Amino acid sequence: MQSSTSDTGQVDAAYERPLSAELSSVLAGARRRALRDGDRQIDTAHLLHSLLEADPAVRAAIPGGEGQLARLLGYLVQRSIGYGLRWRGSVEDSPAVPARRAGWSPAAATAMARARLRSGERRGERVEGLDLLAALVRDHRCRAADVLRWAGVDADALFMRLDAPDSPPPPGR
Repeated sequence: MQSSTSDTGQVDAAYERPLSAELSSVLAGARRRALRDGDRQIDTAHLLHSLLEADPAVRAAIPGGEGQLARLLGYLVQRSIGYGLRWRGSVEDSPAVPARRAGWSPAAATAMARARLRSGERRGERVEGLDLLAALVRDHRCRAADVLRWAGVDADALFMRLDAPDSPPPPGR
């Protein structure tokens, strides 16, 4: 995976950056969801679903208000009850060379690595849900991006807003 920094010490430090309480909850929820759905791996749709349920800052970042959130969660719930059966048994790919993590799709592992790097670039104390959301919307070929498109969310516009230098820090910071 390429980094925007040439200092490998900064990259290594990003991987050691602790997770926020919300993001820790998101990862546990995604793991439970994957197991419950009978999926072999946590994929980016599992991460997006858990992000929307567990992190108020992520919910607030989604354009379109409550109606858009309801549509987005509706697609994710449909997927968990069978809508995503065509994905079952397949591995979610990523355009990047992933850091392999047992039980994670390559795209989900890449998204977590990018979230950690983004946290370091913004000099955050912890990796936040908004870091992961930005990483998910950055990968146009992941399942989370598919779900966002189906729900009518402009992933490019969302990424630009999340990546803007004047975007507000996550709540509580």
